[in-house]
Amino acid sequence: MSHEQGESTENSEQSPISELRDRREDARLGGGEARIERQHEKGKMTARERIEYLLDDDTFREVDPFVEHRSTNFGMEEKEYPGDAVVTGYGEVDGRKIFVFAHDFTVLGGSVGEVVAEKICKVMDRAIENGVPVIGLNDSGGARIQEGVDSLVGFAKIFRRNTEASGLVPQISAIMGPCAGGATYSPALTDFTFMVQDTSHMFITGPDVIETVTGEQVSKEELGGAGSHSSKSGVAHFSCRSEEEALDRIRRLLSYLPQNNMEDPPRLAPWDDPDRQLDEITNVVPEAPKKPYDMSTVIERIVDEESFFEVQSNWARNVVIGFARLDGRSVGIVANQPRVSAGTLDIDASEKAARFVRFCDAYNIPIVTLVDVPGFMPGTDQEHNGIIRRGAKLIYAYAEATVPLLTVVVRKAYGGAYIVMGSKCLGADVNYAWPGSEMAVLGPRGAVNILYRNEIADADDPDAKRQELMDQFRDEFAHPYGPAQRGYLDDVIEPKETRSRLIDDLDLLERKRKDKPPKDHGNIPL
Repeated sequence: MSHEQGESTENSEQSPISELRDRREDARLGGGEARIERQHEKGKMTARERIEYLLDDDTFREVDPFVEHRSTNFGMEEKEYPGDAVVTGYGEVDGRKIFVFAHDFTVLGGSVGEVVAEKICKVMDRAIENGVPVIGLNDSGGARIQEGVDSLVGFAKIFRRNTEASGLVPQISAIMGPCAGGATYSPALTDFTFMVQDTSHMFITGPDVIETVTGEQVSKEELGGAGSHSSKSGVAHFSCRSEEEALDRIRRLLSYLPQNNMEDPPRLAPWDDPDRQLDEITNVVPEAPKKPYDMSTVIERIVDEESFFEVQSNWARNVVIGFARLDGRSVGIVANQPRVSAGTLDIDASEKAARFVRFCDAYNIPIVTLVDVPGFMPGTDQEHNGIIRRGAKLIYAYAEATVPLLTVVVRKAYGGAYIVMGSKCLGADVNYAWPGSEMAVLGPRGAVNILYRNEIADADDPDAKRQELMDQFRDEFAHPYGPAQRGYLDDVIEPKETRSRLIDDLDLLERKRKDKPPKDHGNIPL
């Protein structure tokens, strides 16, 4: 073979590689340098930058980088973008596999058409098949108008996958830009939603449509910003100051979760003494039943140091939920918050806690419940908006749970709220109470007002008589030893030993197995 023939052969072998590299570069640029720069000017990363930040270095493997839309309407045949408006693939977070998709706003505003939906559905299908979490990074103008009903059908296919994946693999959504109309429902179907302050928005109908239809004027931020959805609607679980913070917190959230519903959550090497005594904890909880304190402080002292990761901290703040670790094990925390509305259970708090309990139960995460609750929130607003139906959701969630349930009554548990907050007869495995705690149908004041109405009315000093009867009621009935005598409590424990007792119980309960009669599903009071 001549030298010239050798050169010709070598060049022909190289040209396909060069073409591949050129095509990959075209796909990497999305909508082009100018649009990438505009994305940066808004303080936003591109789809690929977000994926690279989220994943471990050099672990991303892209899927379908060369797929293009097929639409020929409205001049779409002249708009060719390899990969279309979404980047999809898989990689690793802390060495564990995840699937990910990220809308590319530089390509047709990240709009969802037929091909975009197909790409998203493909990675969701693979996530379900392989038992791997799926993360969606949303930055999309919504349905692609040029593709008509095809884009709506695409959304329906995504929603179907969200529903199929629910309870099988964790699903996490981050809203990194606009998310409007039908596009909002996919994040709403996932387990956790992160939003970024000032740059992300979610709403079914935007401010312009609202003004046209109702005459109401409202800004995007007021209507559907991170502040609104994390504090008023409860749609967003986390409000983050930057995209980097959102992605960092997604990585931390994943560290508490198993890959799928068939695995146990990861256990880290313990770093905190399992027998650490909580000698200072009695200084946190006041003896006076109505005096407020911060339950988060109690949680942080019981669990492994710096392991508490609160969820939905700005919404329904009268109940606290989140993940933590006990001797390295992942646990879910549900606790009343006495510093907000006295820790009463209302509509929002009931729904917030119920959904969290069901998530933990789906993914084999034990639940620790810390109780200090005076009852359900009274009032016509609560009654007319369905406190009965919504409170029943929390009952249902605890009663159907099969994961280890550990409950500690920290100070008081009255009425129906005593039952709802992980009580023994709802199925809790372990129930403890601290010595000064009170448990009764009603608090002392409410009880004596009903039981001794006539005696109080006939007394020379009704207030003094009421206080005397309240003290008597508290001594005779509102203490933990009555429930303990009947077996509704497994023990009355010193506050300082709470941590070590819970850790011992988790050691035992990790072998818990509970089978229930087969059925398609129950009918939770939605």
